[in-house]
Amino acid sequence: MAKANRKNGIPKKIGILTAGGDCPGINAAIRGVGKTAIVKYGMTVIGISDGFAGLIHKEFFELTESHLSGILTLGGTILGTSREKPFKGTGKKKEEFRKPMLIKEHYEQIGLDCLVCIGGNGTMKTAYMLAEGGLNVVGIPKTIDNDIWGTDVTFGFDSAVNIATEAIDRLHSTANSHKRIMVIELMGHNAGWLSLYSGMAGGGDLILIPEIPHDEKIIMDYLQKRADNNKPYSIVVVAEGINVPDGESSPGRYLARRIQEVTGLETRETVLGYIQRGGSPSPMDRVLASRFGAAGANLIAKGDFGRMVAHRNGEITSVKLSEVAGKTKLVSADDPMVKQAREMGTSFGDC
Repeated sequence: MAKANRKNGIPKKIGILTAGGDCPGINAAIRGVGKTAIVKYGMTVIGISDGFAGLIHKEFFELTESHLSGILTLGGTILGTSREKPFKGTGKKKEEFRKPMLIKEHYEQIGLDCLVCIGGNGTMKTAYMLAEGGLNVVGIPKTIDNDIWGTDVTFGFDSAVNIATEAIDRLHSTANSHKRIMVIELMGHNAGWLSLYSGMAGGGDLILIPEIPHDEKIIMDYLQKRADNNKPYSIVVVAEGINVPDGESSPGRYLARRIQEVTGLETRETVLGYIQRGGSPSPMDRVLASRFGAAGANLIAKGDFGRMVAHRNGEITSVKLSEVAGKTKLVSADDPMVKQAREMGTSFGDC
């Protein structure tokens, strides 16, 4: 690892970047890191623009307390973000091979003692690879998908669940008024946490997630049985990562079309999309992101690098980036939430 430039045993200059997709709470995390580093430890804090691309192109500025004032409630990220993956394609093209080298070179030129990487699975993997390359790195997990291994929860998830649940609540009114089946497609990549939690909170009748393989016949029979039992409408919550036939770009649209074709029941779909990622963070996410940020600064002050801040068993702690990189936290088929939903009659399309 890089040797930290210390004053009174504490690193003097740190960088912060935000990478990958935006989500509610990033600014709160930036504020948590920055304020703790400046106020508690007297560090200089450097904001890196647009994720890892900012280090590649050497675009940065000093983050002062004034920059951090008033950002707690803001969505998005004041640093900007990108999906730049500096190790992708490494060794295939000369210019791609240069990116990790440029990051290390600019890290040293700026005089950083540690780099704080706020992001999701891809960001944590890159952070680990940078740590393996000799940089002092601390990771802070964020994603609406809640799929980062090593932490029970990520900030951004609670806000997204609130947004998705409100959307489902509103669909109940239309579905009941028109006696329709309403299909709502939610984000989550290959993890079903967002659909599971918002589906439960919103009273979804059928919840389809990638981790539980579904059978279309079971889905059709379930919805038909509800209609035959004088249940005038149904809410179907669909995770974007479920399996659908090749060529189908939207699981929600595909499923809505198939339901109407097979059952004859009037069906409509809603793809919630990026609305789930935008806007002001929920109070819970503001608190969690602030705690994560402060914990990150504390790790740096102790010289405890190569770790990711985490929430485990109700406590703020940390795990090694080497244990996180390349892993995804998925919903187990016997998760207590799944079991509870089944006991209340919710179908997952598998039985």
